[in-house]
Amino acid sequence: MLGVTTTVAVAGGSYFQARNVILQQAQDAAVMSLTDQLTKLYPIAQLPPTQDDLQLLAQRLSDRESFAVVVYRDMRAQGASEFTDPLTPELRQKVRDGRIAWQRVSLAGQPALLIGTQLALDRPDGTSRPSGVEVYSVRNLVPEQQSIDQLATRAWLTGGLSLVLAVLLALLSARGVLRPVRDLGRAARRLGEGDLSTRLTVRGADELADVARTFNHTAGTLERQVGELRRLESDARRFVADVSHELRTPLAAMTAVTDVLDEEAEHLPGDAGRAARLVSQETQNLTQLVNDLIEISRFDSGTARLALDDVDVAAAVTATLRIRGWLDRVRTELPPGVVARLDPRRLDVIVANLVGNAFRHGAEPVSVRLSADPDWVTIEVADRGPGLAPEVLPHVFDRLYKADTARTRSEGSGLGLAISWENARLHRHGERRGSLVAGNGTHGGAVFTLRLPRETADTGGAR
Repeated sequence: MLGVTTTVAVAGGSYFQARNVILQQAQDAAVMSLTDQLTKLYPIAQLPPTQDDLQLLAQRLSDRESFAVVVYRDMRAQGASEFTDPLTPELRQKVRDGRIAWQRVSLAGQPALLIGTQLALDRPDGTSRPSGVEVYSVRNLVPEQQSIDQLATRAWLTGGLSLVLAVLLALLSARGVLRPVRDLGRAARRLGEGDLSTRLTVRGADELADVARTFNHTAGTLERQVGELRRLESDARRFVADVSHELRTPLAAMTAVTDVLDEEAEHLPGDAGRAARLVSQETQNLTQLVNDLIEISRFDSGTARLALDDVDVAAAVTATLRIRGWLDRVRTELPPGVVARLDPRRLDVIVANLVGNAFRHGAEPVSVRLSADPDWVTIEVADRGPGLAPEVLPHVFDRLYKADTARTRSEGSGLGLAISWENARLHRHGERRGSLVAGNGTHGGAVFTLRLPRETADTGGAR
C-alpha cells in the first residue's frame, strides 16, 4: 500500500509539474508572438476603424498555428471563419480593463489558448491611449496536449515499472525476513506437538538469528528436562510394578493364613477375635490395592490387552450384581438381546466399581440402566446421594484422588474409578472409543455414564 501511494504521488506530481511547465511555455510564446505582431502594426491610422480595417488586421494576425479575432464595439472580424465565437465574457472584461489576458478553452473539442489585448492610439503629444480595438489570438494547443499525453504515458509507465520493481524488491526483502519467522512458527508448532528434537537453522547475526539461537537453547533445555522427567516417571512406574509383583507372593501366604484366621475368629476370645478379623480385612484391602497397582502399571506400559467376546450385556451386568450379592439392592433396567463385542472381565470390573462406589459414597436406591443403538452400548449407574461437588467432578477419575483431603483412609484403594476409566477407553473401533463420564442427576445423586462401541477392534494395548 505504501509503495502504491508513493508511486502515485511521485508520478502524479511529476506529471502535473511537467504539464504546467509545457502550458506555461506555450502561453508565454503565444503572448510574445502576439505582442511582436501588434508592435509592427502600430499605430492605428484612424478611429473608428472600418469593417475592412478590422478584417485586414485579423488576417494579418492569423497564420497556420493560430487565428485572430478583432472586435471594435459592435464590429467584429475573424481570421478563420470555420470556428464559432471562441471569446468568453470573463476574458473580454479583462481586456476592456486594459490588461493582457489569457484563458485556456476547448474549441471544437480541441484545447486552445485565448490571448487578448487592446491596441493603443497615439496622441499628438506622443502619448498613447486605448483605442477600444480588442485583438484576440486563438492558438491551438493540440501539439502541447499530445506532448502532455505522451508525458503522462511515460510517467505512469515509469511509475508502474517502479512499482513492480519496488514490489519485487519488497517481496525479496520480506522473504528474507518472513522465512525465518515462518520457520520459527513451524518449529514452535512441532515443539508444542511434542517433537522436542526440533531445532532451527541459525543464519546471519541479526535479531532473528538471536531468536533462533534462543529457541534452540530453550528447546534443548526442555528436551533434557522432559527426558529426565520421563525417566523418573518410568522408574517410578517400574518401581511400583516391581514392588506390586514382589508383594503378590507374601500376600498369597498371608491370604492363606487369614483364611484360617477367619475360620477360627469366632472361637477366639474378645480382642483376639477382633484382631483376627481386622488382619483378615486389611489383608484383603492390601491384596486389592496390589492388584489395582498391577493393573494400573499395565495401562501405563501399554501392555493391557482385551479378551474380546460376543457378550449379552444384560446377562453380564446381572451376573456382576449377583456374584457380589447386590442383585436385590439395585434397581435394574436391562433390556434383553443387547449383544456387543466386549471384554467381559473388564466390563465386570467397570460395573462392579461403579455400583460399589455408589453404595460407599452415595445413597440407595442405586439403579443400573442399559440402552443401546446400532453403534453404542450405554450403561448408566445412578444413586440418590448428595452427588458430586463441582470442584470434585474434574478429578473423579484421578488416581488416589480424595474429595475430602482430611480423610486419610477410605474403604477402597482409590484406584477403582481410574481403572474403570482406563478399561472403558481400551474399547475402541475406528474413531469410536469407549468413555466413562461422571455427573449429577436432575433429581440429585451422582450419575456415571459408560459408553462402549458395540464392535470393538483388537487393538491390544494401544492408548
